[in-house]
Amino acid sequence: MAIDDAPDDDGLPGGDTGGLFGPDGAAGSRRRRQRPVASTTQRALTLLVRREHSRKELTRKLVTRGLDPVDVDEAVAKLADAGWQDDRRFAESLVRSRVSGGYGPIHIRAELGTHGLDSDAIAAALDSFDGDWVENARDLIRRRFGEAASDDLARRRKATDLLMRRGFPGDVIRAATRFDPDD
Repeated sequence: MAIDDAPDDDGLPGGDTGGLFGPDGAAGSRRRRQRPVASTTQRALTLLVRREHSRKELTRKLVTRGLDPVDVDEAVAKLADAGWQDDRRFAESLVRSRVSGGYGPIHIRAELGTHGLDSDAIAAALDSFDGDWVENARDLIRRRFGEAASDDLARRRKATDLLMRRGFPGDVIRAATRFDPDD
């Protein structure tokens, strides 16, 4: 047995008192290094590193965590000026994410509106999508109902309902549900 492994008065090797209690038996006598309190800017940056946030969303999250609204506005403005927070980039990211999830332009426009973006920013984000809405709708139908979805009237109705719930406009729904697989 090494010297460090020799039992102490408490019977445990190395002078360890066995947990939370110190040598005198009082709880919490061990010292823990405390983290410094993060600034408002650091907390905002922590959120932005995880994913894009709109200005409104970032501000709301920080205020609900108990931070001073004036400090939050200053921090968000500072990060926006430095390029860390950008509503345009957030909107384009959200459009890509929702399109890949099978949502249409009506749903996406409404969701962007809830994030505090103005109509010009929403229109620019939707214009940045370079795909075809009809083709996206057809792909969603194929994944859900198979290749023969246009043959069966009941399936076409279900497909129409799905596309409506997902936020596709009427002209896109008509074009997507009345397609010929040989096109």
